Amino acid sequence: MMGTMSLGSSIVISKKGAVTLLSNDKNYYPPCLSKKNANCLMNCQSEGNVIKTNGVSVSVSSSFTKRSVLVNADPGTALLDTGRSVLPPNGSVYNGAQSGIGIVNILKGKAFFVTGATGFLGKVFIEKILRTVPDVGKIYLLIKAKDMDSAMERLNNEIINTELFKSLQQAYGKSYQSFMLSKLIPVIGNVCESNLGLDEDTADVIAKDVDIIVNSAANTTFDERYDVALDINTRGPSRLMSFAKKCKKLNLFLQISTAYVNGQRQGRIMERPFNAGDSIARESLIYEDQELISIPNLNVEDEIKLVLESKKSLGENAASQKLKELGLERANLYGWQDTYVFTKAMGEMMIDKMRGDIPVVIIRPSVIESTYKEPFPGWMEGNRMMDPIVLYYGKGQLSGFLVDPNGVLDVVPADMVVNATMAAMAKHVTCGKTEENYIYQIASSAVNPLVFKDLARLLYEHFNSSPCLDLKGRPVHVPIMQLYRSMEDFSAHLWKDAINRSGLNNSGGINKGKYSHKLENICRKSVEQAKYLANIYEPYTFYGGRFDNSNTQKLMGMMSEEEKRTFGFDVGKIDWRDYISNIHIPGLRRHVMKGRGMCTQN
Repeated sequence: MMGTMSLGSSIVISKKGAVTLLSNDKNYYPPCLSKKNANCLMNCQSEGNVIKTNGVSVSVSSSFTKRSVLVNADPGTALLDTGRSVLPPNGSVYNGAQSGIGIVNILKGKAFFVTGATGFLGKVFIEKILRTVPDVGKIYLLIKAKDMDSAMERLNNEIINTELFKSLQQAYGKSYQSFMLSKLIPVIGNVCESNLGLDEDTADVIAKDVDIIVNSAANTTFDERYDVALDINTRGPSRLMSFAKKCKKLNLFLQISTAYVNGQRQGRIMERPFNAGDSIARESLIYEDQELISIPNLNVEDEIKLVLESKKSLGENAASQKLKELGLERANLYGWQDTYVFTKAMGEMMIDKMRGDIPVVIIRPSVIESTYKEPFPGWMEGNRMMDPIVLYYGKGQLSGFLVDPNGVLDVVPADMVVNATMAAMAKHVTCGKTEENYIYQIASSAVNPLVFKDLARLLYEHFNSSPCLDLKGRPVHVPIMQLYRSMEDFSAHLWKDAINRSGLNNSGGINKGKYSHKLENICRKSVEQAKYLANIYEPYTFYGGRFDNSNTQKLMGMMSEEEKRTFGFDVGKIDWRDYISNIHIPGLRRHVMKGRGMCTQN
């Protein structure tokens, strides 16, 4: 029978015999916790967890409300808690396979500290671990918020009450909220702040409890300001590693990186780590006029100093654009294609430099797109890398793009990335040290390439069978997408296409001049927007590297058949026609476009 968790009172004994009665008064704060400290840690475990502050034991309640009344009681009174763990409706708990890696059994009871939890991949990870390892320990979620009420609001709106978690909602029914609040603990903080923005008491609680740190926080804008990207993608992992060294029983530090940290490397790219000072440009031995170009050594600390000095010398108005240009300039100098992957690579370097004896795993997914199977096919959030192009094409606003027709778009579904992450986590968490092969590239280009010209054909077939609708409700008929190798040819195509769509050639009448000028401005804006996308994506649409995933395949080989069914990540088995046409594009219009003026269904 299904058990439910009572959110009633609990009694906790302190060292000196005082008793803390957890009441339902959300406005009351325990005498030994200031409002600031109470707001900084909201403990939603059902077992009435004890936090020591200034030598006094305080229990923070399980119902996400700040409540406590201190009363006197006889020493020796036991901890009483009416809240209990919640099981699925059928009363069963998934125990995992008896052989293989032992993913479920290893992760059972482990406490996590997760950054980037409200992001796309972070949510898929949280959903998967709660669904397959319901006996997991507390999951502390670092959430950027002004106070605990705001953090709670984000937790509910961006995680608990979202469609992604509907399988768990259906499984737990009325006990869903209780189950989620018994596991997820929001803590106010920011990877861009000293000590992660945590107050001392909160930091101490997490440091004593956490077994695994998962850093999924990142700024993924390709041309972000250099200072902003450095702060989160490079200094963020550094701050988190500093915190990791304070954790008493940490088993693993897991970094979510990207396969594109490999920069402008060509050919088959192996799963090997970065060491401090590594430079792709130096590796490449770039020659010009038969002479080796002098490339300075890459020093992360020097890059941080450069940014700080640049900000001081620039005025507020000029800072934003200049810092964007500086990021791209520095990335290109050292052999990376943009600020995003450059700063992520330096983040890996900082982890390598600081880790010491802390066991580390680095996950490098390629382009993460909608879920393949779980918790249901096609879930996604926000426009991922290829999605703006897909949508513009489907709506008849873009009929060509700058791309190598024979090039490869390296795509991997989000649920496969999470499955591989959990398998790697379980494999390494018991080792007690960083193993030799700790880099996992979750990518498809080497084992199951999606070629651009094939993708163009799939898009054409899909939008012709399920066309989008224009503002008048009429089907939009699209031509096969034209693929151009040069910006000059692509630009000429854009102007021709924009003029034809706008009717600029046919404008006439008394107000011809004024009307034509307006249409010309519309065309120019459309062309500039498409060229901007092409410039940003060019390093990827002409990318010459193919990501080796030998470590990832070996990891898959260690899994039992049952684990492969539950935590599968064999990208080699993806049918791209089925994924693009029947999973990804329908998911894109359902979850991102919310059906607004989108496609008809057959």
